[in-house]
Amino acid sequence: MRPDTPAENVDHSAEAARLERTAGLYPEDAEALLLQAAAHLELSDDRPAATALYDRLLSTPDTLENAPLVRALKASNLWEYDHEAEARAIIDGIRVTAPRDPAPWVIVAESLESHDELEAAHDTFTEAATLLLATVTEPPRATHPVLFGRHRVRRMLGLPHDDWDARADTLHSSSVSLDELHDPKRVWSLGSDNPQELEAEISRLRAELGTYREALSRPFPVAVLHWPAQELTELLTAYPALSTEYPSHPEHLATIESSLRELSASGTANLGIVTATVPSYEAFAASEGSSPSDMTLLPQYATTLAARGRAVAWPPQRTSDCWCGETQPYDACHGS
Repeated sequence: MRPDTPAENVDHSAEAARLERTAGLYPEDAEALLLQAAAHLELSDDRPAATALYDRLLSTPDTLENAPLVRALKASNLWEYDHEAEARAIIDGIRVTAPRDPAPWVIVAESLESHDELEAAHDTFTEAATLLLATVTEPPRATHPVLFGRHRVRRMLGLPHDDWDARADTLHSSSVSLDELHDPKRVWSLGSDNPQELEAEISRLRAELGTYREALSRPFPVAVLHWPAQELTELLTAYPALSTEYPSHPEHLATIESSLRELSASGTANLGIVTATVPSYEAFAASEGSSPSDMTLLPQYATTLAARGRAVAWPPQRTSDCWCGETQPYDACHGS
């Protein structure tokens, strides 16, 4: 499915089947592809089939990159078709294991919230914020939904602002404030006979919809190929003709950063980096019926990796590890 395909024109069952077939061709990307397939099955209201895909992934937990995320998605899906007890058990297990990735926390907290378990949702968001953000000065972008969700639930519970809520307010970029978006009384304005109240609520809903679209959109990024040092050495040893493209590894890294900065300055959005390996590149070249020495394959290979969900967004947070693999923050490495 193209990222600009209107949702009403998507055959979710067919898209799920296509993604399952693709996962069979690229087993190293099976986790990301099968999670997308399960999402399409949920949208097609085939929730038992989605659960079967989650179980398929969880049957080999040692090979999963993010097992808590898969369990969280399974719990959320189960609760939607009357498997509440099993969903609650999984949610309790996720909270006990305390994953360091914010996504599972957000999914289970929002599942609790959607079923009017506001106190439990608040506690879950708070546990996540305490675990993930207590020692950081700049919350990573992936943790923003934790603070926004906690802010929303606290407004619904009628709780006063605290430090975490103030942090959420500073991170929020919409023209409509979080307090306004999360006001429980907003629902009453939709039944008002006052045109001004209705117009104000429509404006707020448009702002909120824009925020959700930004959070949910997953278009393929404009991706640049990154070869780790060992992989680049192996590549140039096997295919010396590519040395004109990659004179040295430091120069390769510098080119990546400068290219992405130029693209960003030109207004190109959704930039990313995909990490290459020689076996994967050789397999791609074989599938194209070409030689790995053909430099025109390199951008095609990068696009293919991005389409399979292998891209990492650029730029990283200033205090996050640099994309090049060095154990130092981005702002002290290639982001300096």
